[in-house]
Amino acid sequence: MPKCQLAPGAPLKLDNAGDKTLHFESRPDVQTCTEWGAPIIWEGMFDPRAYDEVHKGNQTSVALTVFAVGRYLDVYLKDFLTSAEAHFMVGLPVTYYVFTDVPERVPAVTLAPGRELKVISEEHRFRWQDISMMRMKTIRDAIDSHIRHRNRYVFCMDVDQVFVGRFGPEALGDSVALLHSHFYRRFKILWTYDHNPKSRANMLEAPGDFYYHAAVFGGSWQRVREITDSCYRTIMEDKENGVEALWHDESHLNKYLWEHKPSRVLSPEYCWDPSIGYRRDIHVARLIWQEKQYDKLRENS
Repeated sequence: MPKCQLAPGAPLKLDNAGDKTLHFESRPDVQTCTEWGAPIIWEGMFDPRAYDEVHKGNQTSVALTVFAVGRYLDVYLKDFLTSAEAHFMVGLPVTYYVFTDVPERVPAVTLAPGRELKVISEEHRFRWQDISMMRMKTIRDAIDSHIRHRNRYVFCMDVDQVFVGRFGPEALGDSVALLHSHFYRRFKILWTYDHNPKSRANMLEAPGDFYYHAAVFGGSWQRVREITDSCYRTIMEDKENGVEALWHDESHLNKYLWEHKPSRVLSPEYCWDPSIGYRRDIHVARLIWQEKQYDKLRENS
């Protein structure tokens, strides 16, 4: 991926305390800012201590939403939460919001002071596609009823992942998107967007710039509410027209982020698939994909 070149005089749109310490020239091997001026966060670009100190001083609080429905709870949730306690926003107040149809099976996890777990019952749905798409409404509703009163920032993540390294406040911003580990090299993205003209997620009129992974997205609660509400509305329009986007909620998220550019982009170091193998531009892994067991987990879908 080529290094980003901003137009002469174009300002960098930095929206996070501590961004003045970002070193855009420290990673000449990758693109470190977007054409619209949002930073792309890679290892070596930032001083972790600077972000930790500022956000601890500001008492920044973060919500982390995760869906653990059916067998996904038993297979993935405990590792997700335990590893999050070791690596996700360490030292900051964090509230985990676990949405599940089997709340009695949520495992007990030892939490650090200032961190808590809230379990919210989620309607059982037989199709995993419906679980994936309807989470946008569920997150929006949770922001309205709980999160907006408690947390400044929200991250929304898939449960079939495990934290293996620092995932700190350098990742926070007003609107945060993640480069997909399989499609972060631009020549691959054109075949990944939805091209069905009947879907509201279609990118036929848009050349695209990045392909974002719906396994991790976030931002301020206000922006995440906008994102989830918009995606839910376009998903429901598709549903009324008998259409499903190619990659379901991820396709709708990509269409939204094409039209409303994120203010912060996370490199694939923040959610890496180890099966890809060695890549010289991936210096660390912070969150990694767990082994997918779709044949077992989705056998009744």
